[in-house]
Amino acid sequence: MAKTVSTKPVLSKGSTQDRLIGATLVSVSRHGLAKTTVDDVAREAGVGRATLYRYFPNKQALLEATLNAEVLRISQEIHSAGEEQTDLDGALVAMMSVAANEVAHHEALQYAFANEPEQVLPHLAFEGGDRFILLAANAFAPTLARFLPIERVVRSSEWCARIILAFLVPSVQLVIADAVLVRDAVRTFILPGIVPESLLTVNKTVITQGVSEVPTTGKSKKG
Repeated sequence: MAKTVSTKPVLSKGSTQDRLIGATLVSVSRHGLAKTTVDDVAREAGVGRATLYRYFPNKQALLEATLNAEVLRISQEIHSAGEEQTDLDGALVAMMSVAANEVAHHEALQYAFANEPEQVLPHLAFEGGDRFILLAANAFAPTLARFLPIERVVRSSEWCARIILAFLVPSVQLVIADAVLVRDAVRTFILPGIVPESLLTVNKTVITQGVSEVPTTGKSKKG
């Protein structure tokens, strides 16, 4: 069963840099990207401005570091969810469920979507979108490599990433965050893009009954 994840910003008890990144998420969820200041972040992290500037030269560097840290964290969550599964269908559902929950319950991201979409869209379109797809695809690739021929892993991982990008639209998030609908979305949009139609047709009854037996196309799970 796919895990439900909590994405409420929490201040890290680790390094000062981690605390500053956590404080940035908290501040953005309260004030937004545009209105968050280095003073807000320093205050939230319990450090002085001088300490913050020792790690980040300006607000832009702080935001970029926070974005990179969140992408890495979410990618690791997606990978972990897929790693626990023993079949392709279950792995895709688990990974997409984590991605959907991360987006739907991410307070900083939801604030930005609702109040300042112009701050978010550059990261999801054109060069920003390409970077997002590359990073997201890397989260799916290790798991997909267990079930698919190596020559199809890159294309299939990118396809999963593009579906996530499409589901970032706020009006879709509330729907795709539902566990049952995530499974439907996987079988409607993702599997047809990565599994040959002939194999899907043969296994249509099995898949729709909720028994995950999509063929591994000759590649077994690694021990």
